[in-house]
Amino acid sequence: MTWIEALILGVIQGLTEFLPVSSSGHLEIGSVLLGVQSSENLLFAVVVHAATALSTIVVFRKDIAEILAGLFQFKWNESWDFAIKIIISMIPVGIVGVFFEDEITALFTGNLLLVGSMLIVTSALLFFTHFKKDNHKEVSKPSAFIIGLAQSIAILPGISRSGSTIATALLLGVEKSKATGFSFLMVLVPILGASMLKLKAYFEAPAAYEGLGATPMLVGFLASFIAGYIACKWMVGIVRKGKLTYFAVYCFVVGLIAIVSQIWI
Repeated sequence: MTWIEALILGVIQGLTEFLPVSSSGHLEIGSVLLGVQSSENLLFAVVVHAATALSTIVVFRKDIAEILAGLFQFKWNESWDFAIKIIISMIPVGIVGVFFEDEITALFTGNLLLVGSMLIVTSALLFFTHFKKDNHKEVSKPSAFIIGLAQSIAILPGISRSGSTIATALLLGVEKSKATGFSFLMVLVPILGASMLKLKAYFEAPAAYEGLGATPMLVGFLASFIAGYIACKWMVGIVRKGKLTYFAVYCFVVGLIAIVSQIWI
């Protein structure tokens, strides 16, 4: 992977991590078009995901600071209630990550038929939110688990993590700004944890990823962080204005193109 390819893929990841169009699906499509090997793609995907996690921390730094301040009061309050809900939401993706890691890895092989099909599923989820109007609820513990289930399914390339979790929250009646904030904050620990494990594997056996040098990883990280910061702030406004149906159309079109290209090209 060259630094230019890393730059392109980093920008793709940063923009699509927060926009409801599936970052993993777009990385798979971009990797196929650029001819990036699957081993390089997997490690690179972890690096740029860590960058977007960092951009989330920067965008929501005030909220995170308030939550941490509440946690250090060591008494039951809104911060501890929110933290418990985050932990509950992590249970499904934790189970999938621990017990199905090899099966998940096998999905990232440039299979555009799978990516396209899952993008269409994402499109359907986003489209259904158009018909849900009474969004005034808080995120409850049961809804946190259901949103977590949506996040675990979003491990599939082509299912948008932000799209599926925000859409699920909205369909459960959660207020729009709360749905967006919970969706973006719930992913921090799983992404950072996966990043640490993959970097550990890289340093233990760097030969397995010899096609991916330090420069492309750094360029991809910076590109993903900057693009992610911009997209994250943009996405908050998009959900508030209820414009997810535009992305439903986009996902459907891109998914259809991916399927057609896999079958006929």
